[in-house]
Amino acid sequence: MTTRRTRPAPRPPEGTPPRAELARQARHVLADAVRIARWAAVEHGADAAPRTGTGARPAQERAAAALDLTPGQIRAGWDRARLAGLVELHGDTARPGWRLHAWDRDDSAVLRGWVALFDAWSLVHPAPEGVAPSAVAEVVEAVPQVLSLLQLSQGPVLVPVLLDLLGQRVEELREERCEVPAAEQAPETADAPALDGLPTLLDWALEGLAAVGALTLDPGTEERHATLTPLGNWAVWVKLEQICVAAQSPAGNIEQSAEDMLRGCARLTPGPARDEYRAWLAARTLSSAVAELLAVARGEDALLRGLAFEALRVVGAPAEAEVRATVAEPSLRPYALLWLAEYEGADPDDAQEVLTREESTWLWVDTAAAVADHGESELLVRHLDSAVQGTVPALLDEVRAVGHPRTVQVLVALAAAHPDPALAKAVRRAAFQVHTGGA
Repeated sequence: MTTRRTRPAPRPPEGTPPRAELARQARHVLADAVRIARWAAVEHGADAAPRTGTGARPAQERAAAALDLTPGQIRAGWDRARLAGLVELHGDTARPGWRLHAWDRDDSAVLRGWVALFDAWSLVHPAPEGVAPSAVAEVVEAVPQVLSLLQLSQGPVLVPVLLDLLGQRVEELREERCEVPAAEQAPETADAPALDGLPTLLDWALEGLAAVGALTLDPGTEERHATLTPLGNWAVWVKLEQICVAAQSPAGNIEQSAEDMLRGCARLTPGPARDEYRAWLAARTLSSAVAELLAVARGEDALLRGLAFEALRVVGAPAEAEVRATVAEPSLRPYALLWLAEYEGADPDDAQEVLTREESTWLWVDTAAAVADHGESELLVRHLDSAVQGTVPALLDEVRAVGHPRTVQVLVALAAAHPDPALAKAVRRAAFQVHTGGA
């Protein structure tokens, strides 16, 4: 931690506009989205309705008439508002996001909203029809290299040059996937899409990035070229800087798997750990990062389960759908419910109220398992105070009933750690009863 903090605060590249000017440009890019979000908040209150779909058509038509925009502009602006966090979807209801409330006074909120839109560029501009989803995914994963070249070039870059780089990066990604035994990879390699469609996909990517204000496309006198806007240049620099910070960390977390990254962050306090999460995420596509974090959360290590959801808090809105889907999984349900409550604006100290007593007890056992595996005995004893039950006998009754797979190990560890002989005996008895299936 000391090593990380001695690194001087990085300065943006020379010529980067001040944050106030960058925020002004971001507000310009999202002007229609803000107008639509505000119209929806006034028109519908908590239920902001102009979405896609048949049921939303009347609201879209009213919004188009009120704002002097076409229905297509309304749909596009609504999607931008959602991706930038100006509105938040909660089931069938859409509500104004906190960024909308802070839009006129908080430059940081504006820039974060625009970066969220920038990260979601592939959702803003539909992919070409007839292209294999795997080819689209490869290009999305390779685009950061294209953006890095544009940023380093500090000026226009011809599209054929970008196409060469994109082709090289796609081939590298395919080679990386083939580093496992050939017999396992043969079917996948045989189905890999050809590189012939890359020009179309590069055009799609550049147009998508231009649509969110990250770059401009100029037809040129001979060949087309692309140039990062000040906003795009700043955003790419920020992400490269995050990667550099992580690469200089003692654990080298930027190159680690999600599991190893989380283990490295277990030694850090929350602030530095969040910095590591951000840098690790910046080096990956969000969809693959979220999937990898949830895969770790489904494992047996309770400490990594909790840390995975801390990293998902850094992801924010792009992880909502995946996190919401895990509510049906008993081992992840308490974590997912807390994540969703905080995402929807609940104070972290009050978020526990969304859990039932059984879910709180399950989470207590899971946290105790993490402490037993990775902490000190004194921490496990103090963990008793965090239980929702008022007495130890009530806690033991409910712990036995909740059915956590680590209940026996947790109770045995607690009995061994507790200094009160009578309480330790009661806990050991409870552990024995759970182990033998007794009441």
